Amino acid sequence: MRTLTRIGLALLALALAIAAVVGLRTATWRAPQAFDPGEVALAEPVPVDLDRAARHLAEAVRLRTVSHQDPADNDAAEWDRLHAWLVETYPAAHAVMQREVVAGHTLVYTWPGTDTARRPVVLMAHHDVVPVTAGTESEWRHPPFEGVVADGAVWGRGAIDNKGSLVALFESLEALAAAGFRPAASVILVSGHDEETGGTGAAAAAALLASRGIDAEFVLDEGLAVVADFPLLGRPVALVGIAEKGYATLRVTAQATGGHSSAPPAETGVETLAKAVLAITAQAFPLRFEGPAADMVRALAPAAAFPARMAVANEWLFGPLLLRQIAATPAGAATLHTTIAPTMLRGSPKENVLPQDAAAWINYRIAPGQTSDDVLARAREATRGLAVELQWERPPSEPPPVSSTDSRGWQWVAAAAAAGGWPVAPGLVTATTDSRHMTAVSRDIYRFQPVVASMREFEMIHGTNEHLSLDNLGRLTGFYTRLIATATR
Repeated sequence: MRTLTRIGLALLALALAIAAVVGLRTATWRAPQAFDPGEVALAEPVPVDLDRAARHLAEAVRLRTVSHQDPADNDAAEWDRLHAWLVETYPAAHAVMQREVVAGHTLVYTWPGTDTARRPVVLMAHHDVVPVTAGTESEWRHPPFEGVVADGAVWGRGAIDNKGSLVALFESLEALAAAGFRPAASVILVSGHDEETGGTGAAAAAALLASRGIDAEFVLDEGLAVVADFPLLGRPVALVGIAEKGYATLRVTAQATGGHSSAPPAETGVETLAKAVLAITAQAFPLRFEGPAADMVRALAPAAAFPARMAVANEWLFGPLLLRQIAATPAGAATLHTTIAPTMLRGSPKENVLPQDAAAWINYRIAPGQTSDDVLARAREATRGLAVELQWERPPSEPPPVSSTDSRGWQWVAAAAAAGGWPVAPGLVTATTDSRHMTAVSRDIYRFQPVVASMREFEMIHGTNEHLSLDNLGRLTGFYTRLIATATR
């Protein structure tokens, strides 16, 4: 009995000690690299005519710069029309900027600064859009390429992704130029023509800038935004991407003996392929609370409810709980590891014919800190003993380096983002952007546009009823004018 009492007392003492440690760490914990946006003196926004900006965005939406999977299906004349429209619509901006066209239709503009010793800033927004899924046109509240301004928004394909940013940038540059602003540091604007199908234009623009020895203060592109219902806080949070995932597609092929389906072999090529796909997906990359996703949670924890603060302040104890909570949704889980997604299959051309080969395509989004070599090694290990070939569909795009949250570029971007009155945190972009090509141009690449929407509303990007509210268009122009004037003065 005494032994049990001693054990009970020891356990109680241990529990009290753990509670004391947890309480002390929670009370004294501070977010790493805490940043006070109030310490940055932002330039005042230059007024932009919002009605005119809305009309201009509507006009841009009507230009069908649709990037199809097969470039042969693209209408190059629409890109030419958009380029001519920019020149006509923004005369003051074009009077101060030098314009170049690379890779066919990618635009590179330079507004030379007055101080050649200053490092330039690079701003990006692509001007191609994805197709509208055939058969869904009737589901749109307004036709996807009519550029209707209604119900407090501009409606149409590309309104957010990414003509909204492009038009807002030009509205801002036009207003600054018309007001007589002269940047001390050069402003470079890059607008890719094929971001939705690989970004060869942005790659060419990056190569051009690198060949000129450009070492930019920072690069800013699309990526993350202001999530109105961010789960950790239950209120709007501005997430600025400091990293993005790599991109790779693996082709898995099972060779087989063809023939008539009435006399199948012991294992068909389709069966072998199915086993290989299941084996690869069964070897999921482990979830890890580290990198930009963890930095985001740590940055926001001080403003969160007590349980969240306690969990973050005591990762040594609550780390598994944090992983489970973040990974509760597919979007959350994607920030914690390299994802594996089988997307396409190919077998026989006819239902009663055995295929001579069967193939599957598996798309990977590679987390920072890992490489395509890691992915391939894992897939080979998973399919050991299976008669399949593994090949990259095209050369993989490795994850770019993680950008700084100490740099002047971060402070300017974060302060301009915080001007909306919401907390700002670094984050990971789980998709890919044109900015991934700019690693030779700048050490710091940020991915953000101050568009406020709920997590559900963001589903309209690449989907049905894409639109940009006039409030968000106003936020975009205000953000860009202040950022440009602050970072280049």
